[in-house]
Order: sequence, then structure tokens, then C-alpha cells
Amino acid sequence: MTSRKLKLFSANANISLAEEIAEYLGISLGLAKVKTFADGEIAIEIGESVRGADVFIVQPTCAPTNDNLMELLIMIDAMRRASAQRITAVVPYYGYARQERKTKARDPISAKLVANLLTAAGADRLIAMDLHASAIQGFFDIPVDHLPGVPLLAEYYRNLDSKNLIVVSPDIGGVARARNMANRLGVDIAIIDKRRQEANKAEIMHVIGDIKGKHVIMVDDMIDTAGTITKGAQVLRDMGAEEIYACCTHAVFSPPAMDRLTHSVISEVLTTNTIPINYERQGYCNKIKILSVASLLGEAIIRIHEDLSVSRLFDDKQ
Repeated sequence: MTSRKLKLFSANANISLAEEIAEYLGISLGLAKVKTFADGEIAIEIGESVRGADVFIVQPTCAPTNDNLMELLIMIDAMRRASAQRITAVVPYYGYARQERKTKARDPISAKLVANLLTAAGADRLIAMDLHASAIQGFFDIPVDHLPGVPLLAEYYRNLDSKNLIVVSPDIGGVARARNMANRLGVDIAIIDKRRQEANKAEIMHVIGDIKGKHVIMVDDMIDTAGTITKGAQVLRDMGAEEIYACCTHAVFSPPAMDRLTHSVISEVLTTNTIPINYERQGYCNKIKILSVASLLGEAIIRIHEDLSVSRLFDDKQ
């Protein structure tokens, strides 16, 4: 076992998750204050020594994305200048992940830019959950531990009758994720073929697979404005699906997502707490069920700290 002392810190993005992880680890959350000057500049104060420590910083880069990203970068820089031995950025939700390639001339690849910023700030390692594109791991010149959300989501559905169950991918890009869940549940998959007109807008075309009379689980990495998932659910209902569930790892839920989900044919929306839900800003929907990823992230942190395999976390669930 390593002799480095493990320390866990959090900026402002998801303090409740960081506190859950600290409880799982059996340690106190590190002392840190995040302040904002009158002109909007962010200032970080670390309230304890981190010299020679193995530091983990929990900070999803969710909305407000740029503020949360800057908090993370500045905290990493503070830890580096305070002589932390190793700094791991624990980013349950990686913002800008949808800008991971050029789709037309003069497009930026913002996911790569953020990777460069994290590395330049002084991060030695990254922990992330369900990156929008797995290839983003290759944007980093530091080790990346990419944790899938499907095992946690699939475990929740194990009590459903598998004889009448089918997993549906809401688009072609999510087929690997849907197949992973289907394999864990021992059921078939179907695919919704869609044509995206522009960002946050999609036109549903048709369904590949037999979903008539089935209980359907739609699985995706995130739900943003909920346009795709609710339109897809309606198509499935029109084609004879009996019961429709939706699940995702990241509850982005940009307005009008809550309203769309509330008035959709979806019976339940399962998600995790990688992103905190701000009901005052985002609205409310009584169909939402939230699972905690604290134990998963906590176990990954322990394994990294003790130089053990992280992938073994999922070996017995394949």
C-alpha cells in the first residue's frame, strides 16, 4: 500500500457528491474555499497542507460550465504549487465532450482543448464517467480512468421480467452502450434511427427491431433538453411498446427537459448524481429516480491510491 496520504477536495459544482465519496472513503473532505471577486474572477483558498499528498479533486464541469471548469483548473494549479505529489481530477461529467470532432469546416475540437487545459494546469490523472465519446480518452497525455455508468443502471433493472424486456438505443451512436446493457440483462436490443437537423433538435425516422408489446429501456449517456428521448419514446409507443423506461448517466436536463419528460409517455427516468439537479432552475419532474455514483467513484479512488486495477471493478459484471 502506498505511503502517500489520500486527500479529497471539492470545488462548488457537486459538493454533495464529494461529501458522499468522503463518507465512503472514511475521511473528511479537504478544507477549501472558492471565492468570486466583484469582477467575476475566481479565487481558491486551500485550508490545509497537501505537501506530498495524493490529491483527488471532485468537480464535474456541468452548468455553469465555464465557471466550474475554471474552478477546477485553478484548484489543480493551487495543489500543484502547494507541492501535492499527485493530482487526480475526478470529473464525473466532462463538459464540452460533445465537441470532440470537426463536423464542418472551421469547427473547434473543444473536448481536446479542455484536455490540454487540465494537463497544463497540473493534473496527473483523470477519472471520468461515461464520456460522450470514448475516443476522448486519447486526447489526454495523462492516464484516464473511464468508468461506465451502464453496470450501475443495469443493476437497477435486474428485477424486471426479462422475457418481455428490450433495450433500445436512441441513436446509432449509442448502440455499444445499449448492447452492453442488453448483455447484462440478457435481452435483445433495438435501435432508433434518427436524423439530426441541428444541435438539440432531432427528427426520429424509424425503429430497427421488434418492440411491439415489450417493456422498453431507452439508455443514453446523457439527457440534455430531452427532445430526442421523448420523441423516440413516442415513436416506440406508436409502434406498440407497452411500457417505456428511460435511463442515462448524466442528468443535464436543460430547460425544457423537465416539462418534456413530465408530459411524455415515459414511465420513469433513471439517472445518477454525477450532475446535481437544480430544481429551481431546471424545473421538477416526479418521474425521476436518482442513483448515487459515490461508492463507484470512491472505490476507483481507493484503487488508484493503492496502485490497484480499476478495471477489475467491472470484471464480475461483464
